[in-house]
Order: sequence, then C-alpha cells, then structure tokens
Amino acid sequence: MTPFDMTINGAPAATAAHFNVLNPSTGEVAGQAPNASLADLDAAVTAAAAAFPAWSSQSDAELQAACDAVTAKLNAHAEELAQIVTAEQGKPLNGLGSRWELGAAGAWAAHTTSLNLPVKVLQDNDEGRVEQHRRPLGVVGSITPWNFPVMIAVWHVLPALRTGNTVVIKPSPLTPLSTLRMVKLLNEVLPPGVLNVVTSDDQLSNLGAAMAAHQDIRKIVFTGSCATGQKVMASAAETVKRLTLEMSGNDAGIVLPDVDPDAIAEGLFWGAFINNGQTCAAMKRLYVHADVHDAVCDALVAFAANIPVGDGLDEQAILGPIQNRMQFDKVARLVADARERGQVLLGGEPGEGLFFPPTLIAGLNNGDPLVDEEQFGPALPIIKYTDLEDAIQAANDSPNGLGGSIWSSNIEAARALAPRLECGSVWINKHGAIQPNAPFGGMKSSGIGVEFADEGLAEYTDIQVVFS
Repeated sequence: MTPFDMTINGAPAATAAHFNVLNPSTGEVAGQAPNASLADLDAAVTAAAAAFPAWSSQSDAELQAACDAVTAKLNAHAEELAQIVTAEQGKPLNGLGSRWELGAAGAWAAHTTSLNLPVKVLQDNDEGRVEQHRRPLGVVGSITPWNFPVMIAVWHVLPALRTGNTVVIKPSPLTPLSTLRMVKLLNEVLPPGVLNVVTSDDQLSNLGAAMAAHQDIRKIVFTGSCATGQKVMASAAETVKRLTLEMSGNDAGIVLPDVDPDAIAEGLFWGAFINNGQTCAAMKRLYVHADVHDAVCDALVAFAANIPVGDGLDEQAILGPIQNRMQFDKVARLVADARERGQVLLGGEPGEGLFFPPTLIAGLNNGDPLVDEEQFGPALPIIKYTDLEDAIQAANDSPNGLGGSIWSSNIEAARALAPRLECGSVWINKHGAIQPNAPFGGMKSSGIGVEFADEGLAEYTDIQVVFS
C-alpha cells in the first residue's frame, strides 16, 4: 500500500513514520497517513507565512479567479474523493453519503468564491473621507473533524483563500486521507505555500494544540467537540488569535399537535439520522405533543425500518457504520441505559463490528443520559409533552445551542415560536438544512463566530479604517 503524502510549500513532504487509517465498515486498512512532528508543522507554517505577502497582495478579481480554479479542480475529482471519504469515514457512496458530501462541497466552494467584501465608505463630505477596509489576517490554521472530512475542509479553506489568507490544515487522524489527496490536487492550481496539510495520529505530536499556540498562526478555525474547542480557545489566548469555533450541539425538535405524522416522518428521520446521526446540527432530541405522540412514533418506525444499512461501498446502502470505536461505545452505552428507562421502538442492540441500527426510544425525559448528552450517532430519544411551555423550557435546558426545529402545519405559528429557542439556527418542518448563503453558528457553548455567507467571510479578516 502506497502511503499518502503531506503537501508543504507545494511539494510532497515525507515523514519518518506513518499510521494506519481504518475502514470502519470492514476494519481493514484504508490507507496510511504521515505522522508529522512539530518540526513538520513549523515547516508548513513557515511556508504559509512566506506565501502570504504575494497571495494577499492580489486583486479581488485575481483571488476570485484562483478560487474558481480551486472549485473546478474539486469538482473534477469529486468521485475520486468520494471513494476515499467512504473508505475512511464509512458513509455510503449514495443517499446523503460521500457523493452528496462532495457535491455540497463543490456548491459551497462556488458560492464562497462568488462573495466579496467591498470597501465601505463611512463618510465622504467636507470633513473628509472615511473608508472601512477588510484586510486578510495571515496564516489560518484549520482543524477539521471526522464526520464530513472534505466538506468541512472546504468550509474552512475557501473563505480563507478568498480573503487573501494562506492555510495550514490538520484533519482528524481518523479521516486524513481525503484531505491529504484534496490538498495535493488543489496545489496543482495554487502557488506553493498557499495551502498546506499536516497529519498526525495525535500520539507522536499533538499538532492541534501546537497550532492553537503557534505564534505565526493568526487565526484558528475549528469544528469539533466542546471539550476540544475549549482547549483550543485556551491555547490561543496568549497569541490573541482570531477564532471561529463550531462545536457540539444537542439539537431539539418540537412537534406541535397539529401535524400530519405521515407527512413529517421522512423529514424527522433525516433531520436526526443524516450521516448516521454523526452531524453537529442533527436533531438529537425530539419532543412530541401527547395528542400525536403515538402516531408520530409509528410513522417514524415505519420509515426508519426500510432504510438499508451496510458497507459504504455497497451501492445499495443508505446508512453505514459508526465511524470509530470510541463513538460506537458511547452510543452503545447511552442506548443501553435508555433501554432500562424507556421503550425501544426500533433497533436498540449493537450490530456486527461498528454497525449500529437506527434506534428510536420513547418514554424518556430530560435528565436521562440519552437526552442530556450528545449521542452523535443513530439513536433518537422521543419525549412526550402536554404543555408547550414545558417543551420549550426542556428544549432550552442544555448548555448547547447550535440548532433547533419546530414542526407544525401552521407555518406562522411555528415562526412565532422560533425566537424562543436558544440556538443559532431554527428550522420549520425540517432540521439541519444549512446553506452557503445563510450564516451558521451556535449560541451558548456551541461556538464562537459564524461560518458561510458574507458574515462568515468577514471572520477571516481584520477591519482597517482609513481616514483621509
């Protein structure tokens, strides 16, 4: 098996050691990734810093053209990258799987490329002219998770490049292969040093912590758990880095009594089980009014029971395995506890290897671990309520505040309730439907800053005001 290479300063960068990346569907080795040292990280940051003056001095039109070339390269290799994502992450090729992820990554790249941050004239009169400019920061450090390895990399990298920054990206050690390949491909259309990648198993060297503390990295953009995000924030304090942190969610959905259960079952299912539930903005808790509780449960079971689960490389599979053993064990623990407290409507027992069937458990309440903890897997707790005020209070009773949803046949009534949910995104009759023209970020412990749209692009810049 040929090991993958890092790319530093536009060239392959060899390391003394590699580590195995496993296919979660089979347990077999999907590929080998370089195990970088802190010296390798320093080399990548040095290359990015050296490339920054020339890259950032380009005109807006030149930066846009370069990002167009990046988008085209990404789209041209979408199938190749999708195959690698499935091999290392486990998600199926089809359905809302790796081909969908690569399509979404291309769409995000194209939309981000189309954005700009023009000079804003704040004053122009006899007293003088005042202009607000947006200036690139310098070297941006990107730390990405294992659930959407290519799409989230694009979310981090494209706005950084579009605004004239250079990048060092570190993917999760569980899914580094697609990022390594993507960065190598993108370097075919980018100047050396503009985009660099380093990988580590986090045993040889903790590159993430070193990036957060590195004096020559001006910003960290991180997607992952609250616990790791807090460490990134602490490490970044001494160098006063700019931060964008998109962290854990424990999103709640509230179903009002006027719904048609059969009409919303599919939306509820995919709101919770997209990417096998391994999605920050997936619905993790479902509050259903007593008048429709049983009917909603029946409709969900009927829909979920027909979803094929299997090896991601099987063209018929729609859901795959849980990506890694640690996450599998967490889901298994939470479901085992929930079996003792509630009623298993579907699933509930671990499968072979890292496969866990779609699981629905009713009869639970706030305070139960499956409700209070973010499971990040294919298990949905369903909580019955009778008073809407109680449901809203229960939905907000979480340290997290990434997303939430309201399900109703009365759209205006649902919209009126939306501001009462303490979260960054609220969906009506859908859940998790993020898009590149709408800012995305969390309240409370779910993050700092936003991604996407003009507001997300601005996060990669400093404001400079010019008085004349």
